[in-house]
Amino acid sequence: MTSSMKVPPKKEASLSNQDGGRSRICPAGTPTSEENNSEEDLYRAAEDIERERQEKSRSHTASLLHNPEEQSSVAAPECLLSYGQREWKGDTTKSHLIRKGYEAIAQTFESLRRVRGDNYCALRATLFQLLLQSCKVPARLQDPDMIKFPKQMQSVQDLVDQWRFPFGSSAGEGRAVERLQRCLKLLRTKCQEAVWCVDTAERERVCEQVFEDTPCEYELLEALKFLMLHTAVQLHTDMQLGSEVPEFCWLLYARDTSRCPRTFFTNHLRQVGFSGGLEQVEMFLLGYSLQQTIQVYRLYKTDSEEFVTYYPDDHRTDWPCLSLVTEDDRHYNVLVPNQAAVLQI
Repeated sequence: MTSSMKVPPKKEASLSNQDGGRSRICPAGTPTSEENNSEEDLYRAAEDIERERQEKSRSHTASLLHNPEEQSSVAAPECLLSYGQREWKGDTTKSHLIRKGYEAIAQTFESLRRVRGDNYCALRATLFQLLLQSCKVPARLQDPDMIKFPKQMQSVQDLVDQWRFPFGSSAGEGRAVERLQRCLKLLRTKCQEAVWCVDTAERERVCEQVFEDTPCEYELLEALKFLMLHTAVQLHTDMQLGSEVPEFCWLLYARDTSRCPRTFFTNHLRQVGFSGGLEQVEMFLLGYSLQQTIQVYRLYKTDSEEFVTYYPDDHRTDWPCLSLVTEDDRHYNVLVPNQAAVLQI
């Protein structure tokens, strides 16, 4: 279990197909390969070339902000079997294994939604399923003290002041807490709106709108990260007091780069969305923070005991279940259950 916990940081996805033809939605703020590899004019000053690159990057980010319909970070549902056959049509051992995995889960799920493959991917896929399926607002968001700055977080307040926000923006010195409070309030509001929807169609519209509104989406993703930090601090305190904690806590704090909440934040959580994504042990923390069981079908583990993994795995009977699929423990897509399976539930 511990040997498979650590996952190398995700690489930004591009518009071109990778790893046997798998296609992903281009992540926010990522220049195309043509821009990265374009031939530089040897007669121009280095400053001019760099200035042009920065302008292209800003232009690309602006296009995401002003053209959300074409840049929805979660795609419309598509047939799960057709997707697997199209993306893994090779004759390699791995292609056969992945296709077999898709065939296995097609008995329960009829469709999938492709999720933008940047370093927010795991958070984004989980958030989408949370808004689409959860029957109530997560308990931690219902706690009035959570929207304020919890007392447990005072020990790491100086770190919170260094919080990184997307698109190169920053809250300003001493204002990160205020901005994170707004993010948490927004997350609570969006969860409430989703829960209050009168039917499935309305709920899907509410959910899809979130992932077509780039600024709103990224604020919600940062709110999830704050919930994870709060939970990590709380669990570490319990460990020091000798209280019983979930097994994954010992793995979370056994890493040389994550011996305490401060190093966990600095070396791991602060980088999520930027230079790295969530590692497996952090998926446990995410599920525990939301009090949701994240059920992940790991297709490269087809025919093994690890084909289906639960994050966490000790509340499968009493917490709601959010279903995702991955081919490599780096990129996650959303699973859509078939109607027969829904009626059985």
